[in-house]
Amino acid sequence: MMNFNYYTPTKVIFGKGTLDQVGQQVKDFGGKKVLIHYGGGSVKRSGVLDRVKASLDQAGIGWTELGGVVPNPRLGLVRQGIELCRKEGVDFLLPVGGGSVIDSAKAIGYGVANDGDVWDFYDFKRVPTACMPVGAVVTISAAGSEMSNSSVITKEEGGIKRSYNSDMGRPKFAIMDPELTMTLPDYQTACGCADILMHTMERYFNVDTMELTDVLAEGLMRVVMDEARVLVKDPKNYEARANVMWAGSLSHNGLTGCGAGNGDWACHRLEHEVGGMFDVAHGAGLAALWGTWARYVLPEKPGRFAQFAVNVLGVAPQGDDTATALKGIEAMEEFYREIKMPTNLRELGVEPTEEQILELAEKCDAANRGALGVVKRLTREDMAEIYRRAK
Repeated sequence: MMNFNYYTPTKVIFGKGTLDQVGQQVKDFGGKKVLIHYGGGSVKRSGVLDRVKASLDQAGIGWTELGGVVPNPRLGLVRQGIELCRKEGVDFLLPVGGGSVIDSAKAIGYGVANDGDVWDFYDFKRVPTACMPVGAVVTISAAGSEMSNSSVITKEEGGIKRSYNSDMGRPKFAIMDPELTMTLPDYQTACGCADILMHTMERYFNVDTMELTDVLAEGLMRVVMDEARVLVKDPKNYEARANVMWAGSLSHNGLTGCGAGNGDWACHRLEHEVGGMFDVAHGAGLAALWGTWARYVLPEKPGRFAQFAVNVLGVAPQGDDTATALKGIEAMEEFYREIKMPTNLRELGVEPTEEQILELAEKCDAANRGALGVVKRLTREDMAEIYRRAK
């Protein structure tokens, strides 16, 4: 077990009808003029946006709005948001949506609170000294950005997707009503479940372990897989929606990695480049790459993969760790197929050329400054080979 710091300052307001508390929460945290930040028309069609505005009005909170966030949120819109906040005197950011919207709001928060180009923080050229306060209304169970310190933004020029992590960007509060997720398309629900699982799996496959953390992580993954299967057949099941939503937050607020170091994160970094180049759904991209990554690094820690196979996937021991681990990888891929997630790049709809594979590997290596992965340290050549095998 390793030493660790556990910091989760976000206030969670969870359950049916909690959306109507958003105005009071903004007021309690000192907000006077809010930027409501959202994606496309779904929050309008569902009435969520109108309910948010009504709650803010009732609390006496001024607001302006900026829609248009897309999956793999764009730097261009972040810059528009920064300009709008300064023009309108905004002092509080309120993303209404999923991880992309929350990540975009965090980036706007860094940009408003600091001089210069906000991309510098994502390009590791500077470190911000502050972030405008952010609250969150969660409508998609997936990224866990509502309780995490991370934000991922895509720069349109060059299709460069980068993350920045800072506790300054952690939301002050999160409104989490599972009923708000019931209008999601089945594919988006499945992508969210894949993303939630990977946030814990990235921490689970590590250099060190802690027994209690392992039990928490394994239990969370089993529950998400069980509830994902339920939601394939019964998308309106409230209990399943609630379990998945809460798992999304716990999976990415640090809990499932306590005592185990910072995690591996190779799959996420490899997927970021695929998402930046081909604009695919993040959860689906993760599912498409995971099996190939797992087989590639398996020789480094067969015992850990065998434990995952037995304790999470219910695989019977096969006589040696490697055989058990391989059965577990197969079982995980079968689960992805059950919820209609891809297990390779072709199924994702992406067939990169050799030139593109080399570009993906080069970008990934540059983004991670030559240090990717913990189970196995991946060189640029390793990254390219994983992309090739994932085809």
